[in-house]
Amino acid sequence: MCVSSRQRRGIGGSVASMALFLLSTAGVFALTFAFVIRLTTQTCPTRLFLFGVLFSLAFSCLLARCLALLGFSVARGWGEAGVALALFTLQVVIATEWLIIVLLRDGQPCQYSQGEYVMLLIYVLVLLAAGLVLSLCCLCRSCLTYSYSYSGGSRRQSQVQATLLCLTLLLSAAIWVVWIALLTRGNMEMGRRPQWDDPVLSIALVANGWVLLLGHGLAQVVLLCRWEASSKEGPLDFGGWTSPNANLPGLGSPKGGRENRSFENDGRKQDPVFQSPYESGFSMTEIDPDKDYSIPRPQTTNISEPYDVYYGHSLSD
Repeated sequence: MCVSSRQRRGIGGSVASMALFLLSTAGVFALTFAFVIRLTTQTCPTRLFLFGVLFSLAFSCLLARCLALLGFSVARGWGEAGVALALFTLQVVIATEWLIIVLLRDGQPCQYSQGEYVMLLIYVLVLLAAGLVLSLCCLCRSCLTYSYSYSGGSRRQSQVQATLLCLTLLLSAAIWVVWIALLTRGNMEMGRRPQWDDPVLSIALVANGWVLLLGHGLAQVVLLCRWEASSKEGPLDFGGWTSPNANLPGLGSPKGGRENRSFENDGRKQDPVFQSPYESGFSMTEIDPDKDYSIPRPQTTNISEPYDVYYGHSLSD
C-alpha cells in the first residue's frame, strides 16, 4: 500500500522477507501461551520445535537484510527472501530430528534437561551472532564512508536501517544471554528450579518479541512509507516561464535601442546579409565600393624632413 506500482517489482523480495519476519514475530508472541500452560505431552513438541524454528526465521530475515545492505548479489531482489528461507530450513531439520530422538528415547516422552534444550538452539545462536557481526559492519560502512553522488536520501535511510538492525540484534543477544544463564545456572543456584524455568522462557519470548517488532518490524515499515513519500515529486510547473518579466517591476516595458534587423524575415526570400564582426548593427552591404574608406595620411614635399611642415614648425626652432 505504501509503495507505488512502478516500484513494487523492485522491492518484492524485501516485502516478502518483511512478511516472513512479521510472521515469525507473531509466532513468538503466540508461543508464550505454550509456556504459560504446564508441560504436557501436547505442549512439549510445541515448545521443543517452535521455539528454535520461529527465532531462526526471525534472525535469518535480519541476517538476509544485513547481506542486502552490504550489497551481496545473493541477497538482491527476491534473493533476500530466498536466503532467509534457506537459513531457516536448516533449523527445521535440526529441530525435527532432535524432537524425534527425544520422543522415542527410553520410552519417556519429553524428558530433557535444561542443557539439552539450550544445545538444540546452538544454530539459532550462530544466526544471532552472524547477524550481529554483519549489522556492525553495515553500521561502520554507512558511518565511515562518504559518497559524492546525489543519493543522500538513500544513504541516510541505509544508515538508519543499519542502526536499527544493530540495536535490535544487540538487545536480542542480551536477552538470550540472560535467559540462558538463568535457565542453566541461575535458577538452580537460587533454589528456584523448576518453578522459574517456564516463567523465564515466557518473559524471554515476550521481551524478545517486542524488541523484534519495534526495532525492525514496525520501524522498517515506517521507513519504507516515509522513503516512498519523500521520493514522490510533483509535476514540474512551467507556468512562470511563459512570461518571465510579467511579475518583475521595471522589466515589463519594451526594450529600447537599435534592433538587429539582419535576423528578421517577413516571409519573403531575401539575399544573404553579411554581418560585420565588429559591430552588431553594421551591415557589410552598406559599404559603397566607389567611396574611399582609407585612413588619410599627412602629405608633404619635404623628403628629408617630412614632418616639419605637417607640425607647422621646424625642429631647429
